[in-house]
Amino acid sequence: MAVYSIIKKSQLEGALRLDAEYYQPEYSKIDKDISKFGKFYFFGNLIEKFNSGKNWPQKKEGSIKFIRTQHVRDILIRDEEDLTFCDNQPPKEYLLNEGDLLFVRVGSVSDNSVASKDYEGHFYSDNVLRIRIKNLNPFFISVFLNSYYGKSQLEKVMKGVAQPLISRENFEKLKIPKPPIEFQKEIENRVLESYNLRNKSLALYSQAEKLLLEELGLKNFKPEEELSFIVNLSEVKSAYRADAEYFQPKYEKLISKIEIQNAKLLGDLVSMKKGIEPGSKKYQEEGKLFIRVSNFSKQGLVEKDQKYLSEEIYQKLKKDFEPEIGEILLTKDAKPGIAYVIKEPIEGIISSGILRLKLKEKNIENEYLALCLNSIIGRMQAERDGGGSIIIHWKLEQIKNVLIPILPKPTQQKIADLVQKSYEAHKQAKQLLEKAKQKVEKFIKIGTKGIC
Repeated sequence: MAVYSIIKKSQLEGALRLDAEYYQPEYSKIDKDISKFGKFYFFGNLIEKFNSGKNWPQKKEGSIKFIRTQHVRDILIRDEEDLTFCDNQPPKEYLLNEGDLLFVRVGSVSDNSVASKDYEGHFYSDNVLRIRIKNLNPFFISVFLNSYYGKSQLEKVMKGVAQPLISRENFEKLKIPKPPIEFQKEIENRVLESYNLRNKSLALYSQAEKLLLEELGLKNFKPEEELSFIVNLSEVKSAYRADAEYFQPKYEKLISKIEIQNAKLLGDLVSMKKGIEPGSKKYQEEGKLFIRVSNFSKQGLVEKDQKYLSEEIYQKLKKDFEPEIGEILLTKDAKPGIAYVIKEPIEGIISSGILRLKLKEKNIENEYLALCLNSIIGRMQAERDGGGSIIIHWKLEQIKNVLIPILPKPTQQKIADLVQKSYEAHKQAKQLLEKAKQKVEKFIKIGTKGIC
């Protein structure tokens, strides 16, 4: 059945928008829900500073973080992966303050985060937009803009745009409710509590990885590139590789450390099953999850640019391509070597860039194995195998030959317990943010009565 709405000429926004998508009934209802209390700001009146960052020379280590689009997520900045640092001191006017709002400027323009105190003095790229605001709590605004009401307004202004690109005028007429100060502060406290739990999660995971490397004698292992080295022709023939990167001595040094720890090939420890690619034409905006490489990390599933499949396609594929609790998902393409243990039921299908690993042996903990794959142990072997390619593809035979050290079972369990505690803290952090969004949405629906 066709959906339509009747708009008076006087309601057209200065005749700047005439496309039907902009005037969908859903958007009209959202506008009325926010307006009915008479306590709201137009976002344009809250903006104190509005600018994107700059491209800047970067390095792998340093004191000033360089925040890029992949780090701008749902409310909290997530910089655990792919983080680089500024090579020199950036201009002070571009450094972040606590409470600055960050938006992805191109593409997924509804993604936005709020900077906590820990991000003061850090920098951001030219594809990240920084908005500094006044007169309203920025943590509350971030939660609101990540809620149904905020995301829908952002979606509305970007409808009909071939290449989404945020400009200041996109924000001018966004309606931001003005709740009591106490309510705004409560939302801020929930965000900061979530941030602390996330840091606890990362610390526990780091502790588990540190224990693993200490037990393997790899605590101070620092792989370094050598400018020259000699390789026998027989080694080249055996590896079917002639690129210098593959034979860097650092890889052999790592393998020699692993081999003395009762090491086994990954293919002997697990069975492997590759996902499927139904084709982008089958993607939907809602339905059953289609899990791609970009949709999960070593901490779990990531709801970024999530795609879905129809119920019909899901039913056809789930028998062979739906992951089960206890299995390890392992990326093989684009970003090979990211592993995560499935802990809760998932109604979804994995893409062809992901493998399902199922343990065949009982003398190894699945969380321990996943940590080995995520650590320098798996990461360097994936780097070696995938080297020399523009788009990295980790071949199944290469993955089967990944060497895994087998520590005593009590040590494995100790490591696995730390990883599990890390997951629990991560889960609590995520739940806190969801509850904050729900509380804001409830407030908009029923006014100040929803605060209780």
